[in-house]
Amino acid sequence: MTRVPGFPFRSKFHVVDGVRLAYVEQGKGEPVVLLHGNPTWGYLYRKFIPPLAKRSRVIVPDHMGFGCSDKPLDPSLYRLARHIANLESLLLRLDVRNATLVMQDWGGPIGLGVATRNPDRVKRLVILNTWAWVIPAGTRVHPLLEQFRTPGLGEALVQGLNLFVEGFLPAGIAKKERVTQALMRAYRDPFPDWNSRVGILAFPRDIVVGDDHPSARAMSEIQQKLPTLEVPVLLIWAMKDHAFPKGMIELWQKIYPHAELRTLADAGHYLQEDEPEVIVGLIQDFLQRHP
Repeated sequence: MTRVPGFPFRSKFHVVDGVRLAYVEQGKGEPVVLLHGNPTWGYLYRKFIPPLAKRSRVIVPDHMGFGCSDKPLDPSLYRLARHIANLESLLLRLDVRNATLVMQDWGGPIGLGVATRNPDRVKRLVILNTWAWVIPAGTRVHPLLEQFRTPGLGEALVQGLNLFVEGFLPAGIAKKERVTQALMRAYRDPFPDWNSRVGILAFPRDIVVGDDHPSARAMSEIQQKLPTLEVPVLLIWAMKDHAFPKGMIELWQKIYPHAELRTLADAGHYLQEDEPEVIVGLIQDFLQRHP
């Protein structure tokens, strides 16, 4: 992938089981790990990196199949357990300790999967519109995600038409003036063709609905261990997210009754695009109050 305008950071690489994983590392101090979801990549945090790197060691990985990371063609590789193992390998390689994990969308179960396996390395959690539990059997997810989960139709929509990038992503940004041509080019760039979009399609199909899902065991283990993470928690929730409705706030508050809640009235699913300055300020304040 060529250098993307607006993302001046040079990627480093770590190889796990033959797959090259890209990450950006900036600054010094306690690590702040910024974890993206679908179908984004490290570009999502471009406005977070410079201010946070003034006092912290900022690490921004691209999950396998995204950004500058390798994109294997085998869909069976893109399970939650593999993404967790990839991130764990990277963070152990970088000897990350006293980490603050900032997690949105699929960054939540992946990051919390690593955290529950390495609780001694995690100091704080910042949770942005995500989940980390098994969804009861029979529950309907977002209608477009249901279409992506349908065999044949999903391939046509996601790998053929690139509809996750072209449709779901801009729909998830509430402030439409922020959906510029430059932004869309940056999100299209890692996914130029059918084969490059395998990971995008794999994520909606890996949403764990019911206990018989292939990733149910991995998600259940995270869900059971979440309360054992006895660390400060900042919960930042975008209120115009149609995929992660505000009712999910209560689920997080049951797990972490001590969590500090901040809501963003005019932000959608990709809240890092809608309110980057506000979120960065909340994270900086959180870090300072929990040294």
